[in-house]
Amino acid sequence: MRVELVTTLKRQATKILADLHRTKEPVLITEHGQPSAYLVDVQDYEFMQRRLALLEGLSKGERAFLEGNHTAHEAARKRLQKWLK
Repeated sequence: MRVELVTTLKRQATKILADLHRTKEPVLITEHGQPSAYLVDVQDYEFMQRRLALLEGLSKGERAFLEGNHTAHEAARKRLQKWLK
């Protein structure tokens, strides 16, 4: 992963963005020697957001199941029958 100072980003934003779009490699921006932000390609960010939403949905389903909040297949099919026609 590429690491850049925030001052370098200020001075060379166009070049850093061009490299980012070309390589798709995230850039870690540092301030005062400490990590401050990640610069990522828009498509990669949107992909990560979709993946996160999917994982959150799976986690909610798993939690509901573990808490006993589920319905047997046959009972669920009967409840949903009106929409499955």
